[in-house]
Amino acid sequence: MRFVALARWSVIAALLVGTLFLSLPAALAAEESPASASAHEKRLAKLEAEAPDAALAGHNSWMLVSSALVLFMTAPGLAMFYSGLVRKKNVLGVMMQCIFLMGMMTCLWAIYGYSLSFGGDGKFIGNSDYLFMRNVSRYFDAETQTVVTPMFNAGTPIQIPLLTHMLFQGMFFIITPALICGAFAERMKFSTMVVFMILWGTIVYCPLCHWVWDGGLLAYVVPSVFNKGGGNGLMGGALDFAGGTVVHISSGVSALVCALVMGRRLGFGSEPMPPHNLTYTTLGAGMLWVGWFGFNAGSELACDGLTSSAFAVTHFSAAAGAMTWAALEWVLRGKPSVLGACSGAVAGLVCITPAAGYVQPMSALVMGVAAGLVCFFACTKLKSTFGYDDSLDAFGVHGVGGTLGAILTGVFATMQCADPVLVSEGKSVGLIDGASRVFIGQLAAVAITWILAATVTFVLLKILDATMGLRVTQKQELEGLDLSQHGEEGYIFI
Repeated sequence: MRFVALARWSVIAALLVGTLFLSLPAALAAEESPASASAHEKRLAKLEAEAPDAALAGHNSWMLVSSALVLFMTAPGLAMFYSGLVRKKNVLGVMMQCIFLMGMMTCLWAIYGYSLSFGGDGKFIGNSDYLFMRNVSRYFDAETQTVVTPMFNAGTPIQIPLLTHMLFQGMFFIITPALICGAFAERMKFSTMVVFMILWGTIVYCPLCHWVWDGGLLAYVVPSVFNKGGGNGLMGGALDFAGGTVVHISSGVSALVCALVMGRRLGFGSEPMPPHNLTYTTLGAGMLWVGWFGFNAGSELACDGLTSSAFAVTHFSAAAGAMTWAALEWVLRGKPSVLGACSGAVAGLVCITPAAGYVQPMSALVMGVAAGLVCFFACTKLKSTFGYDDSLDAFGVHGVGGTLGAILTGVFATMQCADPVLVSEGKSVGLIDGASRVFIGQLAAVAITWILAATVTFVLLKILDATMGLRVTQKQELEGLDLSQHGEEGYIFI
């Protein structure tokens, strides 16, 4: 009986399967009817129309997050890193410099800085296209009766609102002069610092930014990136993905000039001046490390595969730098210090900045080790040999690390990472690819940046010293900048 029942159900199942297969062609034919095909075409057309908006949302979101990360680097990142290294009577003075520059440099950027840096296609300076945020802000188009958002890279596959690009680049305009403050910490008048940074940002940063990132004197290949005429910059142009020349060399060299012109702090070399709070410095270094992902990976101005590569090499170089500096202390002094690990991490981050979009992860490890080695000796042997008082080693880390990174970019830059526009002609980039053109351009860019930053900074300091005075009085320096410049104390124990 069981066999008969099983046979009966098998026959029924076979009939059902056969019926299904017989009806399948008819069902497929029905789906492929003209009406159904038209519906599919409409759906596909809708998806294709929405794709650019979806891509814009992704790129714009990443860039806004990156903008916040770069601002985070100045405060609390740099503010804590620097303030922990000074004596406790100057902790608020350093923090005030960072916070005040966040406000002042933003206003200057909105009024004219962005226009001088990214307006026009001249070789030396931008034009008035973006003054007071003209052609940057959203506007109402009377002809189309719509609100229009001006776009950066308009007409290309990857574009973001011009407002977003302005904000992202504005964060660089904030942190670059703030880095210089480490060289004259504990002795410059606040009022003089304000005027100096206004002039320095206008005369040094804006032209240099335009030269490198807006198709100017030092730009590499510009037409397809910036939608402007022109070609290669001086000596073939330089690669600077996120600010080796524009940010670190310019600020580091200016920091050295500040230290030399202003002279040493009272008691330097004869009195102990240890960092008053290495806890602040360690936390600040960690914040800088995290913020640097926006600094470097955000400089792709999109969220794509190259963004991931820039993110990875940033992390690798910082890790190698921290390990190398601490290891050197361990070998030479018997103990690795937390300050050394923090300094090494920042050195690695500085070194990889110009190369972030052009090198492979293993090359980044090599660059991090090189940064740890070179910057360690710059902050110890070089500094002690020449006796200058670079209070917080702004030159030793940023000037030396930035120079090293710009040069090594010409060594390790490879077509496997670079934007297609850079390899479209020769399929080779750096020395590792067997090409020397970029390396020569890097050397030229480094030399010009050194000359510009050093010369302008020296002249500005001399003028300000003659008109306003650079240093606080001896009494005010002994009292500390917190009280003498701001009437406040960082630590009040009641």
